[in-house]
Amino acid sequence: MKIKILCLLFCAAQAFPIFAQDQVPYKEPPAEIRQLLLAPSLPSVSVSRKGEWMLILERQANPTVAEMAEPEIKTGGLRMNPANFGPSRTTGITRIAVKNLLTKTDFPVKGLPANLRAGSIQWSPNDSMVAFTHTMADRIDLYVLKLADQSVRKINITALNTLAGPAFAWVGNNALVYKTVPKGRPSLPPRSPVPAGPVVQENLGKTSASRTYQDLIKSPYDEELFSHMLTSQLMLNDLNAEKPLGKPDVYTNMSVSPDTKFLMLTALEKPYSYLVPFNGFPQRVFIMNTSGLIVKVLTRNPSSETVPTGFDDVSTHPRSFQWRTDKPSTIVYAQALDNGLGKTKAAFRDAVYATGPQFQDTSQLLFKTKRRYNGVTWGNDNIALVYESMFADRRERISRLNPTTGQLDSLFERSSNDAYSSLGDPVTVKNAYGRDVLYVSKTNQLLFTSEGSSPNGDLPLLQSYDLATAKKTILWHCVPGYYETIISVTDPEKGLFVTQRESLTETPNYFLRDLKKPVATGTPLTTFANPYPQLDGITKIKVSYLRKDNVGLTGDLYLPKGYTAKEQGPLPVLIWAYPREYKSASDAAQVRGSQFRFPRLSAGSPIFWVTQGYAVLDNAEMPIVGEGNTEPNDSFIPQLYLNAHAAIQHLAILGVGDSNRVAVGGHSYGAFMTANLLAHTKLFKAGIARSGAYNRTLTPFGFQAEERTYWQAPEVYFNMSPFSFADRIKTPILLIHGEMDNNSGTFPIQSERFYNALKGHGGIVRYVQLPYESHGYTGRENLLHMLWEQHQWLEKYVKNAGK
Repeated sequence: MKIKILCLLFCAAQAFPIFAQDQVPYKEPPAEIRQLLLAPSLPSVSVSRKGEWMLILERQANPTVAEMAEPEIKTGGLRMNPANFGPSRTTGITRIAVKNLLTKTDFPVKGLPANLRAGSIQWSPNDSMVAFTHTMADRIDLYVLKLADQSVRKINITALNTLAGPAFAWVGNNALVYKTVPKGRPSLPPRSPVPAGPVVQENLGKTSASRTYQDLIKSPYDEELFSHMLTSQLMLNDLNAEKPLGKPDVYTNMSVSPDTKFLMLTALEKPYSYLVPFNGFPQRVFIMNTSGLIVKVLTRNPSSETVPTGFDDVSTHPRSFQWRTDKPSTIVYAQALDNGLGKTKAAFRDAVYATGPQFQDTSQLLFKTKRRYNGVTWGNDNIALVYESMFADRRERISRLNPTTGQLDSLFERSSNDAYSSLGDPVTVKNAYGRDVLYVSKTNQLLFTSEGSSPNGDLPLLQSYDLATAKKTILWHCVPGYYETIISVTDPEKGLFVTQRESLTETPNYFLRDLKKPVATGTPLTTFANPYPQLDGITKIKVSYLRKDNVGLTGDLYLPKGYTAKEQGPLPVLIWAYPREYKSASDAAQVRGSQFRFPRLSAGSPIFWVTQGYAVLDNAEMPIVGEGNTEPNDSFIPQLYLNAHAAIQHLAILGVGDSNRVAVGGHSYGAFMTANLLAHTKLFKAGIARSGAYNRTLTPFGFQAEERTYWQAPEVYFNMSPFSFADRIKTPILLIHGEMDNNSGTFPIQSERFYNALKGHGGIVRYVQLPYESHGYTGRENLLHMLWEQHQWLEKYVKNAGK
């Protein structure tokens, strides 16, 4: 009898592996989901500034897990492939084709390398050539495509180092400068299994708060490894031969002066930090001429470890170096006037200075900003646009600068959360140096492209701005029923521009537009086919509804092909969302996105389940509002409930959603939201949480839009951590996490410890760790398995709940 009981218990354990930690073989989702995931992606395009040429680019499909198992070094905040001195686990462009937009002729490209894996596409200043990298298993090379005959050739001899900052840059129209792997250096010695001693870090009273980073330097060996991988030799190539510039160094940023006589370079210096990634290491910014001689050191900045962590805080040292695009070789940079502390009172926050090779020891003050400096779009001696903002009040300003006099006049100001009032991005043209500068019409007007956000959704537009009267005039806007966005204004004088147009049923394709012709007409440039025929006939609706406190919400509702609520009744529901913080309820209530966009299916999308009989509410708005002196996170949980309850009730009122069969899911901060909803509400039958952070004490110096530290607001950190309420979570939750997540704050341990907490309190939970994956997932087998896991979870706990 005892033997029979033991056998029954063994069989039960096999059927319900509650405590198992098995390695499950890869599974695949239903055929419709699999076909959608593996469908070829739509090509992307790159258009020359003059509008003569278009590149049509096809990307690599999802790599296999075997391909992802390439060697990898993780240190200094970087993930590197030691075999080719490039980033590890990257994808690339597998096909390049050329189209002449003037003759509407398509050309194949001749001479492309086999097994193309291209990246870093860069047009020459005069648009006659395109340079790109090609990554192989053991090296990275540099190729140039000549548009005149559509031919490609490799120009480098020495292999490139593409690990940090730009890998190469054009020097005029007939030369390139690039970073290479130095020749003749010894190979890196292997790590000794016996350490020379303990690793010691020390702080002698300095305040060194830091957000939570991963893949940091942890030992002297890591320092040696980092230097070995990041050290590069600059090469100058006139497209016929390469010559070295200067000496090997740990170069990161690199840019060429408009007159092509100088390089502005950033090199990292020791001591390396064990607390922040490489971009926070001590660094030297300097100017080198094209003969390889250093002509001026602009600054030597220490580690960023001691920079305060507030969103409006910055270093007190010179920062934001850039070339003036309207001058031969003038550099501008910013420096804080408020000790870098955004919460202190100050008449001016930043000063912006000009310097250059000819300014040997002096810098010229250009202007001061009352908010934090965010950059400049240069025009000419009479006009430039200056951008400044502050996070604390979510305000941003565009000002008109007279570079000659230094006069700065506010042109436009708004809440950064107010999408409806956005002026957009200024249209630029190439100047005599081949650099982008503001387009100013003969009638003294600027042009701006904008998403055209409105209560009717996004309707992109092109508008003029009169500098004398401040009058805005819409010159072109997207026709309702479509989502058509401007890709490039190729000739502002003639009114020519390239758009991408799509609708609910029309595949995104590219068109040439002419302001002189009716808004509804355009010349087709591409005819890409629909990659998702399985979605033909589905319904997409931009739904709008109110939460209990009258904040307006929206979401993208997808319903199955042929579905009618009257005949089939309410469906099981999957709600997918990502919370966002606002300082104004009116801003939070704005409609975002377009109801006319063609469905796009990334691997992480919830739209797959519309093929499986679910009503899917994607991009469900989850605003968290904190007006005045109240911070949004002070009422995070109550507002989450209001958002979720309003969405569920609205779908029930429409008759399409069964309020008793609803799942919620999200990725990253959306996973954090999901866990909180399950901890504090009884609205859902199941949850899917991918790559989240669930214990906020593990991110004590701020997270997302929360800049208060744990010690300043411990109750906020505790109450917002679903880990604190793991004993309350009885709703089934599926946890998925990449084994090698490198996103700040979302260590895999977040899911591991949350799973253990839920398991320890008898929760219904499954934890899936995907091999080799980072914060976003790319491996083919991993993606198919992730979709299988999500499908099984939804079928068991939502669609068939109670059966």
